[in-house]
Amino acid sequence: MKRGDVQKTILACLNIAGILTLAAVAPNTIQLLHYLPGVNRAKKKHYIKSSVTRLKEKGLIDFVTREHKTFARLTSKGKLRLRQYQLDEIKIKRPNHWNEKWHIVIFDIKEAKRRVRDQLRMQLARFKFYRLQQSVWISPYECEEFIFMLKTAFGLGREVIYITADKIENDKKLREVFGLTD
Repeated sequence: MKRGDVQKTILACLNIAGILTLAAVAPNTIQLLHYLPGVNRAKKKHYIKSSVTRLKEKGLIDFVTREHKTFARLTSKGKLRLRQYQLDEIKIKRPNHWNEKWHIVIFDIKEAKRRVRDQLRMQLARFKFYRLQQSVWISPYECEEFIFMLKTAFGLGREVIYITADKIENDKKLREVFGLTD
């Protein structure tokens, strides 16, 4: 089991619970890790402690003290990272027969959000969208839910628009790219 998997588990636990006491984080996470293969029992506490420390250093979690108890909670950056982990697990269904509709994603994201814009492009490329223009990407597969998750993960709203089209002028090359030729 990798340290990143432990961090994902901790972030997911914090996301579900919202806020957890530090005393509760480690034992509960250790119990979850007990069922996962590849975790040396003697190293569990060390994994958890070092993972929590790294999450804090990365700004993904922070700690608050209330009534003499210390609690861990996700930061906005931690919520974003968790959504990105969730995106990594998504699959776009590729049906056996194309319904002859094009699914288009267009976006206009300001330079101030360049990093987010670049990450959005990387995700679209990873899921085999074809770049028609710099900020226009296309797929023959239904992907509205995926685009909604991307918008949520990256904190985007009206900057990203999803379109379903029946026809695109001169789509012969697109059909070839996606293997949709007759």
